Amino acid sequence: MSAATLVINGKAPIVAYGPLIAARIANSAKSSSVAIEFVDDKNAAPAVFNGDSEDVLSKIAAQFPELFAQEEAADVATWVKTANDEFVVKNFAKLAESLAKLDAHLNLRTFVLGGLKYSVADIACWGALRSNGMVGSIIKNKVYVNVSRWYTLFEMFPQFSNAHEFLTKSMQELKKASTAGKKKESHKANFEIDLPDAKIGEVVTRFPPEPSGYLHIGHAKAALLNQYFAQAYKGKLIIRFDDTNPSKEKEEFQDSILEDLSLLGIKGDRVTYSSDYFQQMYDMCIQLIKEGGAYCDDTPTEKMREERMDGIASARRDRSVEENLKIFTEEMKNGTEEGLKNCVRAKIDYAAPNKTLRDPVIYRCNLTPHHRTGDTWKVYPTYDFCVPIVDSVEGVTHALRTIEYRDRNVQYDWMLNALHLRKVHIWDFARVNFVRTLLSKRKLQWMVDKGLVENWDDPRFPTVRGVRRRGMTVEGLRNFVLSQGPSRNVINLEWNLIWAFNKKVIDPVAPRHTAVVDPVKLHIEGAPETPKTEMKPKHKKNPAVGEKKVIFYQNVVIDKEDAASLETDEEVTLMDWGNVIITKRHPDGSLEGKLHLEGDFKKTKHKLTWLADTEDVVPVDLVDFDHLINKDRLEEGESFEDFLTPQTEFETKAIADLNVKHMKVGDIIQFERKGYYRLDSLPKDGKPYIFFTIPDGKSVNRYGAKK
Repeated sequence: MSAATLVINGKAPIVAYGPLIAARIANSAKSSSVAIEFVDDKNAAPAVFNGDSEDVLSKIAAQFPELFAQEEAADVATWVKTANDEFVVKNFAKLAESLAKLDAHLNLRTFVLGGLKYSVADIACWGALRSNGMVGSIIKNKVYVNVSRWYTLFEMFPQFSNAHEFLTKSMQELKKASTAGKKKESHKANFEIDLPDAKIGEVVTRFPPEPSGYLHIGHAKAALLNQYFAQAYKGKLIIRFDDTNPSKEKEEFQDSILEDLSLLGIKGDRVTYSSDYFQQMYDMCIQLIKEGGAYCDDTPTEKMREERMDGIASARRDRSVEENLKIFTEEMKNGTEEGLKNCVRAKIDYAAPNKTLRDPVIYRCNLTPHHRTGDTWKVYPTYDFCVPIVDSVEGVTHALRTIEYRDRNVQYDWMLNALHLRKVHIWDFARVNFVRTLLSKRKLQWMVDKGLVENWDDPRFPTVRGVRRRGMTVEGLRNFVLSQGPSRNVINLEWNLIWAFNKKVIDPVAPRHTAVVDPVKLHIEGAPETPKTEMKPKHKKNPAVGEKKVIFYQNVVIDKEDAASLETDEEVTLMDWGNVIITKRHPDGSLEGKLHLEGDFKKTKHKLTWLADTEDVVPVDLVDFDHLINKDRLEEGESFEDFLTPQTEFETKAIADLNVKHMKVGDIIQFERKGYYRLDSLPKDGKPYIFFTIPDGKSVNRYGAKK
């Protein structure tokens, strides 16, 4: 079959996501099946396939019949027409009517045409909804339960969920090429890398966390990338706990990692433990000793370290096989005094330029009871020995790991060859590095132990639990990680980047509320003399978010900072009410004004948030945070303890509207003109509702050290 070409107009009023997704499905089955190109031309056709702009999705499906479910052509055509005519409209009432019909249709169906596999009808409908900016919040709020279920199902497939990022990046690259005077050409997404020997249905990846701490965003990237490639190749993902160091590991960490992975939407096809293979690895170590590939060494730790650094052979390197076996199987296995002096080292090349090959330690004694196997074992394999063995034994085809392990890749291959095990391909990717951030479990534990933070879920921590408590959404975190892709470029990222992704998720759906800091009274002539309650939308651009109570009254309060900036006879706008002319300022700072609803809000300099001065207001604390360390990047030899930020938590007392009383912990809102917030705790022990600020991707925050 000759290669096909699809041209997508990234600036079309309605982006052709359906054809784009279909082409990505074809490319995931067989690389380069469809050359995807982009144009930046509002007047061009939304999509052109092999020179034809009519019925593009159906033509792609017809060219790859083995990939797309073959259904009744009339049924498919009906749904494609419905998608193109009804699901892209921006009229909320009409769209709601169409979504209600789709919801009823999906009541007892997984896919649009029923059956066990999605069809072109699903691709057309999903793509049309993805192109409609009004749909995102409707899906999130589950206004139509069946539609949300169906839509979310397809977000599990990378060809669907990452189509937008692929489009965006390609358009950005197209713009750069155009600006530089280069030839415009198609651009592949960062994820479209050539995994060696990867075959559809046969790829097995693994995510192997050590249960010695909580999951942080660096781990989240590794987990999501492994999941991505497993799904992209219709393969399997193994979640494996690398539990070979009982001194550091706890069941608490193990359980929390599984919980956090679940929150991220990551569920392995299998959950395994390195400890399941202790006997097998022990037997392989014996085998390696018998074949002359390993020896027992009781050289003192410091001397061994110096010899490895200088490329000097250990005095124990030429011990006999019999002596090595006796020490390993009798002394080390039983944790005797003699055994504790020894470790087992692989006999590779003590003078190798790559120091990871200088006879690395592969087994050592540890008398600490293991959280799964108890006192059964006194010897444990090291990471370098354990990982290649378990990867091979479990059927892993591609081991994705961070680039700092690159020097160990040759060591990994040596272990597989020496133990006569099946080859496993390695793919390196860059770890996530953020400025002014520590990811070391040891250093994070130190901060917990010293009381600098509350716990591992502290909002200043880079753990998954910490950033979620600060207001990071699962979708925002996933989108950020997937935007980074499997790149090998190591860079230090600003936190603004990840929070900007989060803002795109929360802004369309976050209810708008009001908070006032340092209230100053404003009496308004012509306003209701008794409090009057009206229902108003929580989000003016998204009616699906719901309604809230707003009290209108002649006595209101505004922020002290706002009040100080107003002048007598100035006309100002009270947001979501109307204009007021300031008529008087009292010595105590309070103000008087006259309601002027006929005024033009476009001509006023000040747009003010306000609250009716009634007993319905709710006391709140607005809490902002700074980075725990104050240097972007620590140099070699520098101690993080010398760069701790003196104060990292800032509290601002305020009052908020009465609707706060109906919120629950975890709710994300926007206090207008102040930013996004997550409700962290309800009133307790004399403390009010506590809201944490959610960064919005901008460098300057209103509260705290960056005021």
